Amino acid sequence: MKAFLATTCILTGALLAGGCATKQYVRNTAAPIQAKVDQVGEQTTQNGQQIQNTQAQVKEVDEKAQNGISAAAEKANAADQHAAAADQHAATADQHASDAMNKANQADQEANQAMAGLRNVVANLDDYKLQTSATVPFQFNDYRLSPSAQADLDKLVVDVQPDNRFFVAVEGFTDSTGSREYNQALSRRRADAVVEYLVAKHDIPIYRIHMIGLGEEKPLDLAHNRAARARNRRVEVKVFSADGLAASLNGGDQNGAARMQPGTTPPIGH
Repeated sequence: MKAFLATTCILTGALLAGGCATKQYVRNTAAPIQAKVDQVGEQTTQNGQQIQNTQAQVKEVDEKAQNGISAAAEKANAADQHAAAADQHAATADQHASDAMNKANQADQEANQAMAGLRNVVANLDDYKLQTSATVPFQFNDYRLSPSAQADLDKLVVDVQPDNRFFVAVEGFTDSTGSREYNQALSRRRADAVVEYLVAKHDIPIYRIHMIGLGEEKPLDLAHNRAARARNRRVEVKVFSADGLAASLNGGDQNGAARMQPGTTPPIGH
């Protein structure tokens, strides 16, 4: 019996000793593994945090990219609208330029027609014909109008009044007595006296009168006597009318004169 108990105690002790050794072994073996597991867990936690941070950064970058894309799209849309507006402005400018060109061509055509008409008028200036005339005599070394000279001018104006297109040529003359310079000035005074009478007394427009003093030039009588000198002391007044030209420019006279070309303008003195 004692032997059995001793044996049992020995076995129990051996088992206890073996169990303690096994636990120690297990603890010694498991500790590094647990440390690795803890390390792996901690690393996993860190990696998860980094992944979350990376995801947050990716999301932020994605949002910025989306915002940039949206802004770029808006700018592109605005640029398209500006380009469309610019195209519209360009089209409008082209239309205005085309209209201006058409107007310029029309003005050029009208100018050409007017020039053609002016050439026609200038070509027909010789159609001004002498209608009436008067010779106003003067006393020796005098430039005052006598009553008879005024009466002659009054009759001349009565003959001119019905006309619409005319001009008056007034030429003053002297005899050969005296110097050429003095006679030139005296002939001009005589012509001035006639012009002043026509303008002041009969309202003849001054722009219709062409006046010149010719001194002793163009004598009517070449003789060297008193009668010849008296004839040469004069002012010749000539009225030129353009009735035929006026009728032509107005589309034809009463006798069926030729009609004027398009673009012609009235003659001088209208």
